[in-house]
Amino acid sequence: MRTHYCGHLRATDIGETVTLFGWVDRRRDHGGVIFVDLRDRTGVVQIVSDPERTPESFGTANDLRNEYVVRICGTVSQRPAASLNEKLPTGQVEIYADEIELLNAVRKQLPFQVSTAESESVREELRLRYRYLDLRRDRMAQNLQTRHAVIKAIRRFLEDAESFMEVETPILTRSTPEGARDFILPSRVNPGEWFALPQSPQLFKQLLMVAGVDRYYQIARCFRDEDLRADRQPEFTQLDMEMSFLSQEEILDLNERLVCHVFKTVKGIEVSRPFARLTYAEAMDRYGSDKPDTRYGLELVEVSDLVADSGFKVFSGAVKSGGMVKVLPIPDGNDVISNVRIKPGGDLFKVAAAAGAKGLAYIRVRENGGIDTIGAIKDNLTPEQTQELLERTGAQPGTLLLFGAGPSAVVNATLDRVRQAIAKEMNLIPDDALNLLWVTDFPMFEWNADEQRLEALHHPFTAPRPEEAHDLKTARAQAYDLVLNGYEIGGGSLRIYQPEVQRQVFETIGLSEAEAQDKFGFLLEAFEYGTPPHGGIAYGLDRWVMLMAGEESIRAAIAFPKTQQARCLLTSAPASVDKKQLKELHVASTYQPKLQDEAQ
Repeated sequence: MRTHYCGHLRATDIGETVTLFGWVDRRRDHGGVIFVDLRDRTGVVQIVSDPERTPESFGTANDLRNEYVVRICGTVSQRPAASLNEKLPTGQVEIYADEIELLNAVRKQLPFQVSTAESESVREELRLRYRYLDLRRDRMAQNLQTRHAVIKAIRRFLEDAESFMEVETPILTRSTPEGARDFILPSRVNPGEWFALPQSPQLFKQLLMVAGVDRYYQIARCFRDEDLRADRQPEFTQLDMEMSFLSQEEILDLNERLVCHVFKTVKGIEVSRPFARLTYAEAMDRYGSDKPDTRYGLELVEVSDLVADSGFKVFSGAVKSGGMVKVLPIPDGNDVISNVRIKPGGDLFKVAAAAGAKGLAYIRVRENGGIDTIGAIKDNLTPEQTQELLERTGAQPGTLLLFGAGPSAVVNATLDRVRQAIAKEMNLIPDDALNLLWVTDFPMFEWNADEQRLEALHHPFTAPRPEEAHDLKTARAQAYDLVLNGYEIGGGSLRIYQPEVQRQVFETIGLSEAEAQDKFGFLLEAFEYGTPPHGGIAYGLDRWVMLMAGEESIRAAIAFPKTQQARCLLTSAPASVDKKQLKELHVASTYQPKLQDEAQ
């Protein structure tokens, strides 16, 4: 039997006889004495086999190679002073192996080095193809430990301190409108009908409030068939919560305490409360984003009113067409950002273009308030307008002013991306800073230009602010997002719990009474039977762990993630299925692959 894990051994264990299991991290032969670093999921410990002191294990030790699986029995000893390793938690001890049993060898050449002592950089595609080996490596092993610790801390806080109950909700459910695209599955026993995988447990957790569960949580698996990026996956995990009889302030307070508990328990970090807050309007105005990174400045300044009548048509035309003009002031930007980088072909121009902008206008502030710019701006600003511009932006000699002009959404997205790129380049982001921010008072709806209708900004079950409920089209929602260092890690709201209000929201987003009844009749009926006021929140657990682990991709926080093409390189999924399976499901594929010559 195993008596200890490798990474748990300390000087207090000296003299004990232990049995360990693990993998050979690396083997070294020092003048006839064999040293083996034995690794399991908790860490590494040094094993020694000496032909004189431990002759029975020496022959086996001599034949060991990296990643062999072994059982080792031996005595914990003090390392000699010359070989102490202060960087290793087990660095004060070593185990003299009385017995080494080879449990399994490596039969093929390793696709990459697994050893914690190796610093080899491995392509992500190769790591995902052999993910079971990648998970043995220290980086991913630590990430999985962090994920486990986060979930454990969440469970203990919610269950032990706040009386939450974990309830599992269905994975096979029905497709409902609003939100991302569903993953759908045909039903074999109900021909012609379909299940959908849940994008979230939203409706079920509201029904649990109707059922009197009162405080629900779940570590929930969710699925969205949407385009991917570094912090998204088609299947993901969220911490889902719902609470009855709590106000918005009480929900925010409880969640602040939860987040502080997780950081303290997992990382030993004390996070101060209360968290900062911005309304949606303030966040968009100052940062151009509803999930702003507030670890640094570089705040935006709107100057639409100042240039509305300007002779510079790019500015005046944007304002007259209902758009805006904003400025990103960059202190000391003149010394860092050249004209070439702003003009077509430059890296900052490309960042702006990726957000939909046609380009960036600029002004360079010189000594004594002088400005250098492209002539069209300078020639169409009066001295008074120039002075007002410098005062509003707080520009000093050396400041670079970058302008965005056009539709509001494009201007905000453009300057937000440029702001982030410049902050990284100029090292404006403090190391180890943790800026937690609530963004509140979102609009209830946004305009979908493609479908020519309003759609819910969060989801159609979000309650409007009571004082604005008389005009839902312009009302603000009782919604809140939690932002950590520019990433949204959680979002929630108070929910609608009166059937008449829910019907009005469905009508506002273009659902007829018949459609609403067909899709959500079960919810509307439940609201007729005494539904308590309630609200909740859901955290993107993968993204939260990614940030706590100091990673830049959500894939590093998931044991078996998909690629950005939504593929599993390990199992080669998705894959074709037997025609017999499709026949049983009463479905057929209409996909026609292009011939090779047509594709070329």
